[in-house]
Amino acid sequence: MRRLPPAARGPLSAAVLDLVTAGPPDGTARPEPAGGGDPWGEDHQLALHLCYELHDRGLPGAHPGWEWDVGLLGFRQSLEGPFLAAVRAEAGPVPPLAELVEGMLTATGDGGPSGHLLTEGERWQAREYLVHRSVYHLKEADPQLWLLPRIHGPAQAALMTITFDEYGAGRPERAHALLFARMMADLRLEPSYGHYLDAVPAPALAVVNLMTLFGLHRSLRGAAVGQFAAIEITSPPGAARLAAALARLGAGPDGTLFYREHIEADAVHEQLVRRGVIDELTATEPELAPDIAFGIAAAGAVDERFAAHLLGHWRAGRSSLRSALPDGPGGAGRLG
Repeated sequence: MRRLPPAARGPLSAAVLDLVTAGPPDGTARPEPAGGGDPWGEDHQLALHLCYELHDRGLPGAHPGWEWDVGLLGFRQSLEGPFLAAVRAEAGPVPPLAELVEGMLTATGDGGPSGHLLTEGERWQAREYLVHRSVYHLKEADPQLWLLPRIHGPAQAALMTITFDEYGAGRPERAHALLFARMMADLRLEPSYGHYLDAVPAPALAVVNLMTLFGLHRSLRGAAVGQFAAIEITSPPGAARLAAALARLGAGPDGTLFYREHIEADAVHEQLVRRGVIDELTATEPELAPDIAFGIAAAGAVDERFAAHLLGHWRAGRSSLRSALPDGPGGAGRLG
C-alpha cells in the first residue's frame, strides 16, 4: 500500500511537511525555531517524528536531500531541546544505576495496559494497542542501531547479539517487525509501515521519538543504552500478559507469535544487556553510569505517560486513538 503524507497537527508539523514536500533543498530554507509550545503536545511530537523519519524510511513526497539539510536540522534542534528538558523534568531525580536495574528486575504491579488487556480488555482495545505500538514495532530495533558504532569491545558485541535476534537471527521470516505485521494482519489491521500515523497520538509518538533522540546523538549514547536496557529487562512479563490477552480474545497463532517470541527472547536479552552491555560498558567508561540511569528513568517516565493515556481513555469507554477504528468502543469483545 502506498504511503501518504500525514496531516499536520499545527504550525510546527505543517512547516516540516510544507518544506520537505516542496522539492529538493536548496540550502536557503530556515524554518522559524520552535518555542513556547507544549513539547508533549500533538504538533510538537509529530513535527519531531517527521524530522526523524527522514533518517529512517523517509517521508512520502520528500526529497532524500532533506535528511541533512542544515536549516531543517536547526529546526529539529529547536524541537529536541524542549522535549529533552520536559523528559528530564518528568523523570525527576534519578537514582543510582544499580538501584534502577534492581528495581526493574524485582518490579511487581498490575501490568499497566498489558494487565488491563489480560483481565478485562476488549477487542477494540487490543486492536488500538497494536496500532499505537506499530509506530515502533514495524521498525523494531532500528533506533537502537545508531548505538552500534558508539560503543566498542564486549559491550558492542553483546548489543550486536541482541539486535541480530531482533532481525530474525539470519531468518528474515522471523524478523520481529515482520512478526508484528503478521500479528496486525491476524487482528484485521493494516500492517503497512506508517499506515496509522494520523491516528496515533502524541504519547505514543513520544515513546518512539525518545528512542531516536537518544540514538542519533553520541552525547546521549549512555541514555540510549539505558532506554534499550529498560525494554529488554522489563518486556518478558508484559509479553506474557499480552500473548495471553490476545489468545483470550480469540487471536490466531500469528496473532500471538510476536509476543510469545519475546517471552523467551527477551529473557535471554535481559542477561545480555545487563552483563554484556551495561556491566562491560561501565567497567571501561564508568562516567556513563549516570547517563545510563537517566535513560532508564526517562524511558519509564515516557512509558508511564503513554500507559496513563491508554488506561484513562479505555476506562472511560473512549478510543485512545485520534480517530477510532471501525471496531471501536462498544464493539464485540472477541477477535474471532
